[in-house]
Amino acid sequence: MNTYLYRVLLANGRTRYGMLRLMVERDLSAKLWLERHYDAVVLSLFRLPYWLAKLIGAGGTVGQKLQPIELSGLLRDLAVMTKSGVPIIESLKAIAEESDRSQRRIASTARLLISALDAGAPISEAFNRHPNIFPESVRNLMEIGEESGTVDKMLLEAAEHIERMTSLKRNMRQALIYPAFVFATMFGAALFWIYYVIPNLAGLFSQMRVKLPAVTKMVLDASKWMEGHANTSMFVILGLIVGMWLMVKLNRGTRHFTFRMAHKIPILRTLVTASGMAFITEHLAIMIASGVDIMRSLGVLERALSDEYYRERIKKVRASVERGDMLASAMRQTGGFPPMALRMIAVGEETGSLDKQLKQLAQEYRMRLAHLIASLSEVIKPLIILLAGLFFVLLIVALLLPIYDLVRQASMANMN
Repeated sequence: MNTYLYRVLLANGRTRYGMLRLMVERDLSAKLWLERHYDAVVLSLFRLPYWLAKLIGAGGTVGQKLQPIELSGLLRDLAVMTKSGVPIIESLKAIAEESDRSQRRIASTARLLISALDAGAPISEAFNRHPNIFPESVRNLMEIGEESGTVDKMLLEAAEHIERMTSLKRNMRQALIYPAFVFATMFGAALFWIYYVIPNLAGLFSQMRVKLPAVTKMVLDASKWMEGHANTSMFVILGLIVGMWLMVKLNRGTRHFTFRMAHKIPILRTLVTASGMAFITEHLAIMIASGVDIMRSLGVLERALSDEYYRERIKKVRASVERGDMLASAMRQTGGFPPMALRMIAVGEETGSLDKQLKQLAQEYRMRLAHLIASLSEVIKPLIILLAGLFFVLLIVALLLPIYDLVRQASMANMN
């Protein structure tokens, strides 16, 4: 998979440029694809280094990648029309004719698929040419649908799968909205106190020659240091955040360490286990129910997993199954999988209902994850409020004590 920066001259005399990701071996193939797809002359074509393409997450043309809700809508529309007897290419043409601004990316994706189909590619190949748009699970479902003649069913299954995965991610984001809002508010108020209120009070205390308590000196010193090193502190914090992000994104060892630690921290371990098992059982259930053999299903799952902890274990499970072990036995030997899941998978293998057991497990872990996220959200809310309250109590006490002394001294002076 190569990523290119391109600039082409269109037939109407206008210049178009962007980024493109194609499964080609040679740059000449990419040039021919651009000329045929845009009916244009290629003015420049530059292949990005692998590390840079991975860093910026390049895929397809710029702005081409669909949001999950758009992708599921596209697949669902295709499923409805093909189930009604409309040929897939006619269905895509109907979608491509959408002129609504909110549907332009979907229409553009449909035109990409039409271009591949017009060139003689089968449906699965048309999807495989755009891995940046269609996840591997969707592409595999299309191959299965093409082989079995159930494209409409696989399109609907893919749409529902994306919607379930999107719902999981949305629930996790929603649980973090309130804590993030409270933290941002607390951070803004703290900056106001540190850079405006405390320096003014420090000047007042200095003029009045007030004897300051230890806690007040600590707060004033901290504020003075932060005020004097504000730019340096911000650059250091920003550098650390960017550096950690780059290490996690580009270095597999760092990702593996991060996920391994996440599976050891008590509360976080429950969260990542439920999330990982929901993902694993969901994918395996879809693949096996669609007729994919267990080895191929595990291979797809290994590539689709973002959790490096479970990816390493699925890789070992796949090797054990390849040697002849049953799935439940291989997972038990590898370790890291919940006992309940192992027992239900074993029952499914013994009774020939593995897909049903996996589907039930996926539903159970989705419910657990949703309940866990809701519970954590309720626990985090008062905890953040408590921390914010303690922080401001410290500030108020540290600053009110000297003011109280000033008032007391003024009162005594008046009495004298």
